Amino acid sequence: MSALLDVQTVQDSSVQLEDPKSDFLPHELTFSALGYSEMNVVLDPNEKAAWCQFNPQTAPSFTRPLLQDMLRFKRSVAILFARAPADQPPLKFVVGCSGIPGIYNLGGDLTYFANAIRAKDRSGLAAYARECCEMVYNVYSAFDLPIIIIGLIQGDALGGGFESALSCNVLVAERRSRFGLPEILFNLFPGMGAYSLLSRRVGAIKAEEMILSGKIYSAEELHAIGLIDVLAEDGQGEQAVRDWIAQNRKRLSVLKAVHDVRRRVGGLTLQELIDVTERWVDEAMALDDTSLRRMERLRAAQAKRQA
Repeated sequence: MSALLDVQTVQDSSVQLEDPKSDFLPHELTFSALGYSEMNVVLDPNEKAAWCQFNPQTAPSFTRPLLQDMLRFKRSVAILFARAPADQPPLKFVVGCSGIPGIYNLGGDLTYFANAIRAKDRSGLAAYARECCEMVYNVYSAFDLPIIIIGLIQGDALGGGFESALSCNVLVAERRSRFGLPEILFNLFPGMGAYSLLSRRVGAIKAEEMILSGKIYSAEELHAIGLIDVLAEDGQGEQAVRDWIAQNRKRLSVLKAVHDVRRRVGGLTLQELIDVTERWVDEAMALDDTSLRRMERLRAAQAKRQA
């Protein structure tokens, strides 16, 4: 990386670009210098792509700081588009990936869940759940911008990590990747988009089977039923994304149109996600001590694996 540069820094003119007349940033630049604590963002001007690498510090999960970083990134992209001429979009693709080897994301912050439930902090848990829903919907709707969001999975995507992956417009996964919804192990269901997203792709019966079984699926299995768009060999995921971008760059408009039509016909709204997560919060707050201990054991297993 040749420099660290935040979009807001550019807007405030505290950092000078080498070529201010360029319709895009002149180098591959990280614009996470200001404020991102659990995510790195690299801009590739050749592909007009932003690569977002998740690096949660306390758990390989969607922590509150990571969720806030993702919202900040969305706002930064909006700034980029607002500053660019209408016929010169600054970005065409956003790629979400992980900086933790073997793990994309293991879902909700189980420590936060257990602590909030034991403290009877419904409002705190509901606020966290709503942030997750907003993150899922932001990705699903591609920030309401003319871009394609690609998920690159190079390890385990479980619980909310699976939900996040499902929200992407295009999903690329290496063969070693595994996917699943383990919430049933502690008598809960995935409440931040799993049913809404899965039922629209594979039908309600299959969605309920995946939610209630707790089964872990291979990338090959999900590719076979159409949930994964590109199946890459292990270690080749990044190149597979670049190949997909190269193959589809010239038909971005029609791809975006098809995804917008899918979104319109599917009818998924942020309000639907919020309504579902309100029921999830109700169920979570009613968990007994046995279920909470199972949740905490799962979190301990995650921490051991991360270490």
